[in-house]
Amino acid sequence: MSNAVCTPRRAAPGANWPGLLLAFLCLFLFLFVGNAARASEAGVLEQTARDWIQPALAAALPADGTAPLRTEVDVGSLDSRLRLAPCDKVEAFMPPGSRLWGRSRIGLRCVEGARRWSVYLPVTVKAFGPAWVLKRPVGAGATLTQEDAELSEVDWAAHRAGVLAAPERWVGQETAFALTPGQALREHMVRPMKAFEAGAQVRVMGGSGGFRISASGQAMTTGLVGQNARIRLPGGKVVNGLVQADQTVELAL
Repeated sequence: MSNAVCTPRRAAPGANWPGLLLAFLCLFLFLFVGNAARASEAGVLEQTARDWIQPALAAALPADGTAPLRTEVDVGSLDSRLRLAPCDKVEAFMPPGSRLWGRSRIGLRCVEGARRWSVYLPVTVKAFGPAWVLKRPVGAGATLTQEDAELSEVDWAAHRAGVLAAPERWVGQETAFALTPGQALREHMVRPMKAFEAGAQVRVMGGSGGFRISASGQAMTTGLVGQNARIRLPGGKVVNGLVQADQTVELAL
């Protein structure tokens, strides 16, 4: 940081007005140069964060989108009251437990300098891409159909829950709570549809190469469509199978 140095003579009371003006001018220059130097240092640090964030963001974006996401990054400013020791090398890093998604922060630390320090910059990441958005209200516990939603561009990073970009991830699923028009479908909004309760009598199917078998059994676990359930057959044998929407269980033979 640069310093402005002035050494005006001490003025006697009521005299040497030019000296007093010079003293005020020196004080102004000292503050101006100091603030300008700090602003320059802050600008360098903020640019270091911007240079680091783009490759880091490319590696952190979800890979299950139907198209590449269009990102917008807003990097905040350092606290103007900070007084950082000179540093020969500064590196950016992601604080533990955080990620480049929505509102977050980036760390900057001095790795080569007389005094080590770490500071944090606020950052907001938006990631726009196609998502399925509800066209009409859907009640809690309802089964979603393809007609309930349409494709639209949304900010994937507006919520921590992932976007259900593929229709097969939500069509036929049950809503976890009431949904309203304009909401993008996300992972926390749906759950597999319940086909049967534990203890229910169910039909077990299986076969391969044109050979099929069918038997009845008792469900030992709740049957959720698309997930495995345990079934006890009449002879006492317990098998695992994939629960179907028609309330049967398909065995892999």
